[in-house]
Amino acid sequence: MRHLGPLSQLRRGHEELVLGLLRKHGPLSRGELGKRCGLSRTTLYDILAELVTSGAVVTATSQEAPRGRGRPAETLTLNPDAGQAIGIDFARRAVHVAAVNVAHEVVGSASEPHPADLSWEGKVELAGRLVGGLTGTHTGGTLRLGALSAMGVGVVGPVGDPEEERADRHRVEDLLRERFGVPVMSDNNTRLAALAESIWGAAAGGADVLYLRLSHGVGGGLVVGGALHRGAYGLSGEFGHITVDPHGSRCDCGGTGCLETVASIRSVLDAYRAAGGHADDVAELVKAVRSSDRAALDLLGDVGSRIGAVLAALCNAIGPSMIVIGGELAEAGPALLEPIEATLGAQIMPIARNRVSLRQATLGEVAGALGGIALVLHESPLLSRYPAEPDQAEDPHMNRLARP
Repeated sequence: MRHLGPLSQLRRGHEELVLGLLRKHGPLSRGELGKRCGLSRTTLYDILAELVTSGAVVTATSQEAPRGRGRPAETLTLNPDAGQAIGIDFARRAVHVAAVNVAHEVVGSASEPHPADLSWEGKVELAGRLVGGLTGTHTGGTLRLGALSAMGVGVVGPVGDPEEERADRHRVEDLLRERFGVPVMSDNNTRLAALAESIWGAAAGGADVLYLRLSHGVGGGLVVGGALHRGAYGLSGEFGHITVDPHGSRCDCGGTGCLETVASIRSVLDAYRAAGGHADDVAELVKAVRSSDRAALDLLGDVGSRIGAVLAALCNAIGPSMIVIGGELAEAGPALLEPIEATLGAQIMPIARNRVSLRQATLGEVAGALGGIALVLHESPLLSRYPAEPDQAEDPHMNRLARP
């Protein structure tokens, strides 16, 4: 794709303005649109003609027009079938996808696990099959998205060489652009899950939110002062690499005794089996918890206490009003959340004890994919001060997505 010139960028801005008004207010007449958008009549009608021709906007006859002479006022509305924005979360051992239509309505989501060593080509192929299932596209074909023409992607955060991680992200962006023919934006999948939970999930409406995801990796995200916080080099939210045991196990990041070495899925299951339990996955561990298995309850009590200590330190430094716990391990419920809350209450500053709300995430495994959609649509106030990476700002594929 080529760079958009000034006139093309201006026209694109006018199109987004009109689509945004229809998205926010529902069906509107041309006169109502003119009053709200501030464009000249000629410019507005030209933009509308192109949007109708492209199928992004359709005409509808108002059912509430007052009786009298003449025909009812013709209104314009978004065409829900005109296009979709796709969010994909490439987790460590699964691919999760979600899709919204041009009216920003979620039209579906899907997930499928895969081996940890699956290649990027294999992951993209799996994502394509899942997306095809959501949109009705033949799985062997190439999906061409409609009016929104955008895809947001979450990838696992850095654990080793940052240049290798950056290369992986660029690789998956290239593969997705080649397959789907649309611009692609990527970010840390856990931070995208935090974004989604703050828009639609457990922390909706919160201006200062700390999100912690307990999965095959441990990470999180921050909403500070009503805006998603990215941090220098995109490293905000790496809570899983805070040291909890200086004499503990070696972590994949190169450190020792990180929270991830005691609170990731693998670490918890290994510790449970070492204590005499039998569980091959989180579902079996949760089943043991619900049957009051003492080894499982004791283990989660210890893990919860360590998590609570990290969260208390973070709260004392950052001062969030909400803490959201997500990821597969959160399905353990009170067996994990209660010891987290108890330790948090004991170690947080007294003045803040009754001002921090601990909540379990509500969006499930597709939270990262939904966050990817929010990222490319860039509609949420949470993204008002969220910076793109320097290389993204210079990427011609990003120009039609980025907004001031």
